[in-house]
Amino acid sequence: MTSGDQHLQPPRTDDLKPLPHRLHLAMRQGVRFYLGRKYEVVSHDVHHVPRTGPVILAPNHLGILDGPLLGAYSPRMIHAVSKIEAFTGFQGWLLTKVGQIPIDRFSVDTRAVRQAIRTLRDGRVLSVYPEGVRGTGDFTQVRTGVAYLAMVTGAPIVPVALLGTRAPGQDVDSKPPKGSRIDVVYGEPITIDPVSFPRRQFDVRAVADEIGAVLRTHVQKAVVATGNPLPGLPGHKGT
Repeated sequence: MTSGDQHLQPPRTDDLKPLPHRLHLAMRQGVRFYLGRKYEVVSHDVHHVPRTGPVILAPNHLGILDGPLLGAYSPRMIHAVSKIEAFTGFQGWLLTKVGQIPIDRFSVDTRAVRQAIRTLRDGRVLSVYPEGVRGTGDFTQVRTGVAYLAMVTGAPIVPVALLGTRAPGQDVDSKPPKGSRIDVVYGEPITIDPVSFPRRQFDVRAVADEIGAVLRTHVQKAVVATGNPLPGLPGHKGT
């Protein structure tokens, strides 16, 4: 099935435009240079990210630095699903221009979901936080979005453990001290067979639970392998 044919499958995505990406490509090097000067960033097992085709990156979510860091250091340019509250003013304009997808996390945001599917059907890389909010980063709670997108598109899910992007005991809006080591650890892809329409909520939840177990194991192994611990509970509940 060609990409064009996929866009005609339910949910249809042929009415949506491809997301822009050229500005993001240009910015990646600058952000990477800045972060590389400020922190000791180490990427591990990058070979787990497929070089071509659709991919869902599933990172844990510790702090405010996670998005820019993964966007700069991912081996491929990514489109991230981000909270709609961030899309205001100049920041919102910039996020839109670099091809990020705003989503209302407190309702069924059909357009955001269809835009994410469109992106994967176009053979691009999509980053989605399975936890939904910043917190302990241990994947204790995993939402169903990643599972649903994989079931619709068949895109492999690559677990990502972000370690060191928030100092222990600090709140989720904080950044780690200058010179801190940050580890980005990619895991083996999780393959989910596509499921034809309709996709029952019960089945999506079951797949999400299976994915959550793999993600929890990955982040635990990453902590042991790098010696870089999770920061624990944040100073206040994050979003």
